[in-house]
Amino acid sequence: MNSTVNFPALLQAFFTRRLMQQRRASAHTIGSYRDTFRLLLQFVQAKIGQQPSQLAFEQLDAPLIAEFLHDLEKTRGSTARSRNVRLTAIRSFFRYTAFEVPDHAAQIQRVLAIPSQRFTRRQIGFLTRPEVEALLAAPDKSTWSGRRDYAFILVAVQCGLRLSELTGMCRKAIFLGTGAHISVLGKGRKERATPLTKEAAAVLKAWLCEIPDGADAIVFPSARGTRLSSDGMEYLLANGHCTCGHPG
Repeated sequence: MNSTVNFPALLQAFFTRRLMQQRRASAHTIGSYRDTFRLLLQFVQAKIGQQPSQLAFEQLDAPLIAEFLHDLEKTRGSTARSRNVRLTAIRSFFRYTAFEVPDHAAQIQRVLAIPSQRFTRRQIGFLTRPEVEALLAAPDKSTWSGRRDYAFILVAVQCGLRLSELTGMCRKAIFLGTGAHISVLGKGRKERATPLTKEAAAVLKAWLCEIPDGADAIVFPSARGTRLSSDGMEYLLANGHCTCGHPG
C-alpha cells in the first residue's frame, strides 16, 4: 500500500476540481457539501483529537463515518432525511477518491456500502382556491413593491417553480410571444420550459416595464435592485406578510 494519503489536499481537489470544474455543481450543492464536511471534521476532531489539517485519509474509515451519522441523529437531532443528505455528500467524495487513491479501494467500498436510512415521505400539500385568492389579494398593487409581490405570487402559483428559481429569475428567462413560457435552470442544472397562462404572461409583461432593461436583470428584485433573499421570503410568508412588508 502507498504511504499515508494527504486528506486535506484530496478534499480540496474534490471541491475545486470535481465539484466546481468537472460537475459544475450549483452553489447550493457546494454549500451543502461544505457544511457536511465541516460537521464531519468537527466530529472527528472531538472523537480522535486530530486536527483537520493533520488528518490522514486512512483515518476516515466506515466505522468512524457510521459513528458520525449516528451522532447527527442522537446528539444533533437530525432527521433521517438530513442524515441521508450528509451521507450523499460523503459518498460523492469517496466515489471521487476511488479514482484518485485506488490502493484504498477496500476502505472506500466499505464507506460506500453504508446504507441510507428509510423514512416516510410526507405527502405534499397544496393551496385551496380561497387560499390562493387571499395570497393574491394581499399585496398593495398601488405600490411598486406590491405589484412585484403580486406578479411573484401569481407566477409562483401558476408555474409551480422553486423559490430559488423565482428569486434568481432573469429577464432572459421569460418569453412572452407565441408559446409564452419561462426557461428555468433547476435542480441538477437541468433546463426546462414552464408554460405561462395568458393571465401570468400579461402580468409579467406589465411588470417587466418597471424593472431595469438587460438580459441579466433580476425579474423580482429587492428595493435595492438585488436578488431577494430566500430566507427573507420564507420569514415574511411564515409571519403572514407579503414581501413588501404589508400585512398578509
